[in-house]
Amino acid sequence: MSGVLVVAGCDVLRVPVEGECEILRAQDIVVADGRIQEVRPTGAAGPRSAAEVIDGRGLLAVPGLVNAHTHSPMTLMRGAAEDVTVEGWFNDRVWPMESNLTPEDVRVGALLACAEMIRSGVTTFADHYFFPEEIAEAVAETGLRADIAPTYFSSRGTAALEETVAFAEEWHGGAGGRVTVSLGPHAPYTVDDTDLRTLAGHARRLGLRLHIHAAEHLEQTEAGLERRGITPIRVLHDTGVLDAGALIAHGCGIVEQDLPLLAEYADRTAVACCPKVYLKHALSPLTPVRALLDAGVTVAVGTDGAAGHNTLDVWEALRLVALTQKQQVRDATWMTVSDTLRLATRGGARALGLQDRIGALEPGFRADLALVDLSGLHCRPLHDPRAALVYSARASDVRTVVVDGRVLLRDGRLLTVDEPALLAEADARVARILDTSHGRAVQHYDP
Repeated sequence: MSGVLVVAGCDVLRVPVEGECEILRAQDIVVADGRIQEVRPTGAAGPRSAAEVIDGRGLLAVPGLVNAHTHSPMTLMRGAAEDVTVEGWFNDRVWPMESNLTPEDVRVGALLACAEMIRSGVTTFADHYFFPEEIAEAVAETGLRADIAPTYFSSRGTAALEETVAFAEEWHGGAGGRVTVSLGPHAPYTVDDTDLRTLAGHARRLGLRLHIHAAEHLEQTEAGLERRGITPIRVLHDTGVLDAGALIAHGCGIVEQDLPLLAEYADRTAVACCPKVYLKHALSPLTPVRALLDAGVTVAVGTDGAAGHNTLDVWEALRLVALTQKQQVRDATWMTVSDTLRLATRGGARALGLQDRIGALEPGFRADLALVDLSGLHCRPLHDPRAALVYSARASDVRTVVVDGRVLLRDGRLLTVDEPALLAEADARVARILDTSHGRAVQHYDP
């Protein structure tokens, strides 16, 4: 990305690696070639020649949010699997609907997801789904940043495993570096140990991580102990997945005996917490965030897919992380606003192995940011902008979004997506996708 961009006169949320977040008042963010060159007080001496200037006065610049676990094309199933058990959600609704999907459906669903995330200030997401090439093309087209993991079930066979690896070899580092790839075994209960070992070996060879669902809830862990005598996290340890590096989705069933295994690989292990889906499915306990952080394991915030979470709104997700974690440990002083904001920015970046590129507005980082307007009635009076971001802000408060130095949303207008055409195309596909009368399913849920 060539040229210079200046975001002028904004306040800036500084997110340190540790400690309290700060608000830097009246700053200019200077961007060149997609990278932040300088964050300086407005009007300070220095070159101001810019190909583009964004007026940030009255707005708060925040690091672009990271959605650390989602299934972007599931926007097409939003609201189509409500008030059901986990088993019913998979076996009666979602996996039968997914058997209807074509590559073009996935492209449209991913585009819809990208548009929604751009509008809400999400600049990077970790995806786990089928037809990954279509998702990668959607990311390339819309200008977002994503780590894409092709979903793999052992029931799909060796050819599908080889296709997964081929996608990684082709797309890792694609779209000017905005697309990275993780390998995506679905879960220990849908991928056998041999395939897990094979994929872990490929991940080590290619220098990639694995993105996998594991210990999604306590019943899965108990089922693993009953059937095999070991927990799902122990399976990841024994098959080399943790050694290769893993982003674990959910982890609500992580138990005390798992913590030393995760801590052993804490430098390359992360857990994505997606609390809204746990509440909807009446799962208890929730992701043990405090225990994981105490063990040195990175924790990030995700939404899961819109078929479960309904939105891809990370503001909603991070708010629920703060509230549910306080309740879970019965400590109102735990999960502070600074810690919560860090999970959704630096935590997400580290979970994707991108901690040296994104997650903070500092010189040397890629220019991924959102300008947020906290002047609305729901945020006033504005005693503490950090608290407003966690407990009051809405996706609709996002005014402008920049990724890699390119403006994707300006003053509320999407620049890389034709919204009316996209919505019409998505609506035209829904009836066929929701039809489950055929009795097929991509898999059967039996943890």
